[in-house]
Amino acid sequence: MSITEATEPFADSSTPKLRSRPAAAAIVLIGGLAALVLGIAASISFGAADIGLMTVWEAVFRFNPDLTAHQIIQELRLPRVLGGAVVGASFAVAGALMQGMTRNPLADSGLLGLNAGAGFVMALCYALFPGLPFIYLMLCSFLGAGLGAGLVYGIGSSATAGLTPVRLVLAGAAVTALLSALSEGIAIHFNVAQNLAIWYAGGLEGTRWIQLQIIFPWILGALLAAMLLSRSITLLSLGEEIAAGLGQRTEVIKLAGLVIVLILAGAAVSVAGTIGFVGLMIPHVTRFLVGVDYRWIIPCSAVLGSLLMVLADLAARMVNPPFETPLGALIALLGVPFFLYLARKERRGL
Repeated sequence: MSITEATEPFADSSTPKLRSRPAAAAIVLIGGLAALVLGIAASISFGAADIGLMTVWEAVFRFNPDLTAHQIIQELRLPRVLGGAVVGASFAVAGALMQGMTRNPLADSGLLGLNAGAGFVMALCYALFPGLPFIYLMLCSFLGAGLGAGLVYGIGSSATAGLTPVRLVLAGAAVTALLSALSEGIAIHFNVAQNLAIWYAGGLEGTRWIQLQIIFPWILGALLAAMLLSRSITLLSLGEEIAAGLGQRTEVIKLAGLVIVLILAGAAVSVAGTIGFVGLMIPHVTRFLVGVDYRWIIPCSAVLGSLLMVLADLAARMVNPPFETPLGALIALLGVPFFLYLARKERRGL
């Protein structure tokens, strides 16, 4: 069986075959990158103080530290918008890998407990180790994401009927509620509720160059590893029996994929907070556009995820200036209806 002639991995037996579309993927990549560049320029230009595009160009390529506008761009807006692009790519690729490995159309780091687990451990860090350097906060975020994922899969697998997509999401909702409640209790008891509330709302306003310098090598390495694993994920998305029959070591692939997901989700959450639904929506949109081959899904998801995050962050600053709307809330306005639509399609899994 050719992977480009495979059946859509999340469809029922009545669904027609959906081929990989390299030409469409090339259009998505080129058009998405062009739109991303324009979105980054607009996001740097607009804000509490609007700055002309020519000034943006000069601040990036001919920086003058004596000009206030250049300082605003270099120290505040540029790391923020680049952080948004990196975070969006991380969430989107993590969601694509999770959906491919589990064949679960509802898989997303926010829905399956990774974000809540990271938040719980971050609350412990804020309470017990105030002033902890960012590198250690990021490592703790990785551990928390692993804790959340382990609890969700453990609870979801304990049912006698097995692990269905909707049951996995229900387990994720229960674990998320538990860990969020514990996090809030810790925040109130140790008087760190304000720090945690900002982090839970999700946003990029606090992103600085030092954070990008720390997370970028991790995320770049994880994205490259995801690309190397992409063909195996495509085969795994067709079913474990098919993948094993084609010579794939499915357990090794799942372990490698899980490590990549934890790195991507943990690094993104440590910077932007608990922003959900990016990893749910973007892979579905990408599969619709480019087909089921993860050699195209992963890079296209990265580009579209970056674009979504940059535009959403711009909208968060433009909805009610000079105040900022929580970024997580804006993305949820798109993500919740999308999730309900998918859940309705998967209601047979209950």
